[in-house]
Amino acid sequence: MIYQEFLARFGLSEFRVGQREVIDAVMAKRDCLCIMPTGGGKSLCFQLPALARTGLTIVISPLIALMKDQVDSLLKRKIPATYINSSLDSRERSQRTQDMIRGDYALVYIAPERLRSSSFLEAIRQANVTLLAIDEAHCISQWGHDFRPDFARLGKFRRRIGSPQTIALTATATKTVREDISQVLELDKPATFVSGFTRENLSLRVEVPASNSEKDRRLVEYVTTHSGSGIVYAATRKSCEHLVELIQASTKRAVAFYHAGMEPDERRRIQEAFMSDQVPLIVATNAFGMGIDKRELRFVVHYNLPGSIEAYYQEAGRAGRDGQPAECLLFYSYQDRFIQEFFIENAYPTRQNVRDVFEFLKSFDVDPIELTLQQIKEELGVSIGTEGIRVCEALLEKAGAIERMDSQQNMASIRIDLPHANLPELLPRDARAQRTVMRGLEALVGDLRGERVYFSPSRFSETVEMKWDAVTRALRELVKLEGVDYVPPFRGRAVHVMRRDWSFEQLQIDFEELDRRKKCEYEKLEQVIRFVSSRRCRQLEILEYFGDPQRRVCHKCDNCGGSEQSVATSTPAKQLVGDEARRVWYAVQVVLSGAARTHGRIGKQLLVQMLTGSTSKKLVPLRLDRIPTFGRLKQLRQESVTDLVSALLVGGWLSQIETTKFRPVIQISDDGRKLLQSELNPTVLAAVPTELAMIIATTLTDEPNSSGQSHESHQSHDADGIDGIDGIDGIDGTNQKKPAAEPATNQPYYWTWKLFMDGYDESQVQQIRQIDAAKIRADLSAAAIDGQAIRAYWLLSSQQLSQLRQFVGEQGDRMTAKSVSELPPGVSGPELMYFLKSSR
Repeated sequence: MIYQEFLARFGLSEFRVGQREVIDAVMAKRDCLCIMPTGGGKSLCFQLPALARTGLTIVISPLIALMKDQVDSLLKRKIPATYINSSLDSRERSQRTQDMIRGDYALVYIAPERLRSSSFLEAIRQANVTLLAIDEAHCISQWGHDFRPDFARLGKFRRRIGSPQTIALTATATKTVREDISQVLELDKPATFVSGFTRENLSLRVEVPASNSEKDRRLVEYVTTHSGSGIVYAATRKSCEHLVELIQASTKRAVAFYHAGMEPDERRRIQEAFMSDQVPLIVATNAFGMGIDKRELRFVVHYNLPGSIEAYYQEAGRAGRDGQPAECLLFYSYQDRFIQEFFIENAYPTRQNVRDVFEFLKSFDVDPIELTLQQIKEELGVSIGTEGIRVCEALLEKAGAIERMDSQQNMASIRIDLPHANLPELLPRDARAQRTVMRGLEALVGDLRGERVYFSPSRFSETVEMKWDAVTRALRELVKLEGVDYVPPFRGRAVHVMRRDWSFEQLQIDFEELDRRKKCEYEKLEQVIRFVSSRRCRQLEILEYFGDPQRRVCHKCDNCGGSEQSVATSTPAKQLVGDEARRVWYAVQVVLSGAARTHGRIGKQLLVQMLTGSTSKKLVPLRLDRIPTFGRLKQLRQESVTDLVSALLVGGWLSQIETTKFRPVIQISDDGRKLLQSELNPTVLAAVPTELAMIIATTLTDEPNSSGQSHESHQSHDADGIDGIDGIDGIDGTNQKKPAAEPATNQPYYWTWKLFMDGYDESQVQQIRQIDAAKIRADLSAAAIDGQAIRAYWLLSSQQLSQLRQFVGEQGDRMTAKSVSELPPGVSGPELMYFLKSSR
């Protein structure tokens, strides 16, 4: 078929990559699954067929703002389209529904929640629906973070309207999610298309800042020197708040903050300000972006590591939709992976977590239960966050044990799941009130048996000609029937327990499948780590991940020709020759030798301190000052050595692994060991960023031997040093008595304690856990009572530590309540108690 006439209606002269194939399949009346990246042109794949043939295309979209934008764009091109959603008053909704039945529109956009209305379902049956388009179809997957119950019911809806031809579209579908989409929608051997992921105008870059302060500095520098509109993504709300304050204090750029917890009107105001260029810079969680089509977006920065390649490329792909050059910068900090691991643990709670939530909800006599997720978490005292509680509820709802409900403006609701054709006949003949109410409910529900139907109590009373008190009494009797479930009106969000008679063991929750999917999420996180560590073309890595047949090298990313350099680049240091090259080679071998001699027992920070000859007290108990490589790079700043270690990690000559969870250590790889015995290797020098290589070459004055090899490479790695030492503490470097066994992950204090053990400071733990200082102190106190080691410096400043050491030393065994009242200025009683509980 020739589509030129229809393309012109959309202001286009040709298709983008992959669009023609999808449209051909739709025109051939095949069910389709279309996976294209953000900005890849998915909408045309159903909009053009809707224009090219007769009949109505129903588009189910999750966002009201997205509907309005697309409909406005279609109307400007004289394409008959509309939307029907809660932003309209009842009169306007009714008018547009009648126009839909009459055939006035080619496309009608609706939210999945609209399908709860029995009258709207009947209207759709009367319309000539020839195509059903499900946008953002990954929301269908009940295991994703975007799970919405109404999306999961789309399969039933599709069946009720005659299973019309369907196209499901998404930018983020993994193989598992694709299978979920096909299964839920009951698609008939769908044609699956994966294409359009190549974005030739995007320059993908990764930087590896040496510390959080360095990351902040680079972010400020970047947003100051890069004009135009941009988005900065951060993992948590508190991180976003910190970055907004940082940018406001350090630059003159107007910046706004966006997250899912904001009121809808505020979110809408900020989004509109961003789209209209009143605010050119947004700092946001991943809640911002679905449906955002700001074509002149010049950059996207990921301040924290995203959880998957899908999430990264969807968010990065919002840049440069106008086809002009745009940049996507990702800051990689190894510690960021722990934030994502915390998210994964919450997305896949344990069997015990789910049991606790179920038993807790069953213990309430009221119905429905109007408790927030935070209130449930606090009552249970579990280690998972509110997102974990939400997932527990989602699993219980899927198992049929509870139902999560939103207030429908003081509406009551009924669910009737009885196959009997004449329901009043099930009741005694003398139960007149019950029979009257049942007849009214039967008429109300119609053929929506098994679905929850909302109704106005006052209007229902008028219909059955009974007072509401009498209706309520009848309902109390009717719910005793198996298959009749009534929920009275309530104010906000609530949980309705449907099966109080069930035990937890009766719930059909496949925890083995949950564990399998949890492992898949961890593997997706590892894919992101591999992506940021790769020295190949970054866009090629992404295209191969998605299986795009059009994959090719981009020649624009930091690894294959980008203009700006970072630790993660592989720019050849061509200007280094002779002694300069040998000095850089010497520094490389000293780092590798230091990693080999410490046998994977210490982290990056301690390795750098050892190589630069730090006077830190952490090194002495570990005998790191006795290793031959101690101080060999003392002429370099610790930041430079840290960058060099990062470059060798990216190149694969070193590796960073967890021998104990949340305590990463540095190991030398097999390739790194080979380098210790090799001659000067240009490939390795090419992995050192040019600026860093010049710093090393011009700063080191100690001449290495003439071959360019470090003397270290020929010495035994078992000389005096770390090997064989017991009681290593990679956090504070002190030899403490053997601590209690590591606590179980379901301990309420677990994540707080673990993050501190990994080296996070108090403000970072607050950001990750989203808790306050009082909660942190309570968690650590609980850990100490449980026999776990806690460190004084975690919560106390160096000045406080000095004052408390002196105070406690002077008091000795004479410590009394009176002496505590004489604490030095700046130190409180709770701080003294924490100091006494700590391992110092």
